[in-house]
Amino acid sequence: MSVSIILTDDHPVVRRGMRALLEAEADLAVVGEASDGLEAVQLVERLQPAVVVLDLMMPGLSGLEALRIIRQRSPETRVVILSMSSNNAFIAEALKIGAVGYVLKGCSEENLIRAVREAAAGRRFLSPPVTAIAIDAYIEQARAGPFDPHETLTAREREVLQLAAEGKTNPEIGSRLHISSRTVENHRAKLMRKLGLANQSELVLHAVRHGLVPLEKP
Repeated sequence: MSVSIILTDDHPVVRRGMRALLEAEADLAVVGEASDGLEAVQLVERLQPAVVVLDLMMPGLSGLEALRIIRQRSPETRVVILSMSSNNAFIAEALKIGAVGYVLKGCSEENLIRAVREAAAGRRFLSPPVTAIAIDAYIEQARAGPFDPHETLTAREREVLQLAAEGKTNPEIGSRLHISSRTVENHRAKLMRKLGLANQSELVLHAVRHGLVPLEKP
């Protein structure tokens, strides 16, 4: 049987390239594509693929936040992170949350193919030069560090947080998540309280520090 795969990246040309590469392999089948993290979560819930390839920095929901939710809602789906970033903190966090693969976008095509196959088999794959970096970062992070209240957020609060950090209004967020504006307001108030945030500026700064939105986002 073919390994079912969902591809997630906010650049259509990148998705087309990945699809062509993976579908050239007889044992791999791309069953869906998503242009942002929120869409990826919804697609994974519906299709339950064997593997999902996630870009790290996406609108709607970052790769790391999408990874958290996918691990909760579709635990049998294996996740491979595909990213431009070799940042120690991002790699360590991805491994901690449950990614089984981390591949740099500048790697060889064979690395992505191998990562998908290894993930489907339940084995970890980290493309060079990520391997050594990831191990060092993971050990460093494993050392006792301060408690991060971000870890207490629910999946819905994480979705609201990112969309709010991207400048979406409560009605816009509600429309995207299929919930009422009042419900969005309640989730927003709860996450602000949990994180000790006082205003929109602090919310955006928190999102930037956690890699949910890039620095150039308003």
